[in-house]
Amino acid sequence: MPIMEIQNLTKRFGGLTAVNDVSFSVEEEEILSIIGPNGAGKSTLFKLISSFLRPSEGRVEFKGERISGLAPHIVARRGVIRTFQETTIFRDMTARENVVVAHHLRTEASLVGHFANSPLARRDESSFHESAAEILEYLGLGHVQNEYARNLPHGYLRALGIALGLAAEPEVLLLDEPFTGMNQDETNKAVEMVRGVRDRGITILLVEHDMSAVMKISDRIVVLNFGEKIAEGTPTEIQNDDRVIEAYLGREDEEIGI
Repeated sequence: MPIMEIQNLTKRFGGLTAVNDVSFSVEEEEILSIIGPNGAGKSTLFKLISSFLRPSEGRVEFKGERISGLAPHIVARRGVIRTFQETTIFRDMTARENVVVAHHLRTEASLVGHFANSPLARRDESSFHESAAEILEYLGLGHVQNEYARNLPHGYLRALGIALGLAAEPEVLLLDEPFTGMNQDETNKAVEMVRGVRDRGITILLVEHDMSAVMKISDRIVVLNFGEKIAEGTPTEIQNDDRVIEAYLGREDEEIGI
């Protein structure tokens, strides 16, 4: 049984249909990428899956239960975590402090308990600090865990964004353009990092423009164009799909990994 199913998702904004009747499934512990030309509806689809937008029609199911229409924080607590670009990072905190804050999605102590520094709150904080250090070490950021985020280079900030996602103990991790703005060396390291996250038993769903990275990392790819799904398959199948090639006409072949 798939861990997630996207069923006939449609999103309209007035007279504009941004996503139109899109369906696909996500298998447990796979890396599935969503690609398409600019304006294809990728970002809207991602927001629908993570429940930051309500669908006009259709539904998203996670482990057999509907999550579309639920509040984003409830979806996150169930195990579907969306990482953002660098806007969610507290730049005046250290890398480790950022990851500790992200752990509070799964705190056991109440808000009053944290203010009163109750024994349960102290236990939570100790656990969160240990977990934060482990996550940062795993992602290759252990040596900068006490560095302020504002001083970290671009590649490290992207990795820190993934660390924030891991802190919430996801079952499905949604990555929003994790390789954008990286040079080739940074991209190669980031690809290996995302593979390592999947090796921890986490299912990966990502939106990305870097087609070279997508073709390297994906088990399957879903292609959108003008809000509709035009193809789905392995990287090899996508590279040879006439509909995909047509959607990217006028662009360099390398842009779709051919």
